[in-house]
Amino acid sequence: MMKKTGKGFGTSYGMPIIVLFFMASCAPVISKQVRDQVRPDITFSAVLNDPESHKGQIIVLSGVILETENTKEGTLLQVLQRPAGFRGKPKNVDETGGRFLAFDSRYLDVSVFSKGRSVTIAGEIQGKKVAPLGRIEYHYPLISVREIYLWPVEKTYPSRYYYYPHDYWWWRSRYSYY
Repeated sequence: MMKKTGKGFGTSYGMPIIVLFFMASCAPVISKQVRDQVRPDITFSAVLNDPESHKGQIIVLSGVILETENTKEGTLLQVLQRPAGFRGKPKNVDETGGRFLAFDSRYLDVSVFSKGRSVTIAGEIQGKKVAPLGRIEYHYPLISVREIYLWPVEKTYPSRYYYYPHDYWWWRSRYSYY
């Protein structure tokens, strides 16, 4: 018969490491220092309707990159706003409040910050910028980036039988007993 010593996995060094790992995996992607400066009552629709009245405020937005342009001053991102989900990640929904421009004074590679990539941006509202969008003049809220998080590309794997339906039938004919 084995004697219990009370030094199982829960009391060993492994448990605190696992707890820290799970806490880190649930952490928001924008730093606490910046999140503390955000006023929760400011919505994207309010900023879109009147960016000048919110000038100087800090906001956190998430969305999908539509266009990236490098300039002498930095990088300008055109982003389609999407509602934020877990950890601030843009939800994959057909819902948007509109578009906004995010200016980062650093050089961001257009091959990395490319069309279709999801981002979460924290920055200061600078006002609005009017630019053409198709045949209209669009009033974009302009955000000066303080922090930006580029979400990793999610790989989706289709069903094996979608591409290789003959595999299933081969297996079935070989191992069936009818």
